[in-house]
Amino acid sequence: MTAPRDKSYEDSLLQSLQDPAEAAAYIDAVLETGDQAALLLALRQVAGAHGMAEVARRAELGEKTLFKSLAEEGNPTLATLTSVLNAVGLRLTVTPAHS
Repeated sequence: MTAPRDKSYEDSLLQSLQDPAEAAAYIDAVLETGDQAALLLALRQVAGAHGMAEVARRAELGEKTLFKSLAEEGNPTLATLTSVLNAVGLRLTVTPAHS
């Protein structure tokens, strides 16, 4: 017998991704995989946690542009990527690949 769930995984994920530290760690972990489709999914989830319409407004993007850029087959520009990250309280950084 399993206990009934009161929250779905997706709800818990979206709630945790509202925290910039959690969102940064999540995106960083996905970046390590080198999988662009996974990165776009992670960015969609982070943006969704903050409300796609609100992220589009803060990023000064049209909602359609945001959805298209972060779609599975999307290919966001660097400007779009940095705008979306800034809109959710994150920034793009570069670190050495090998310590």
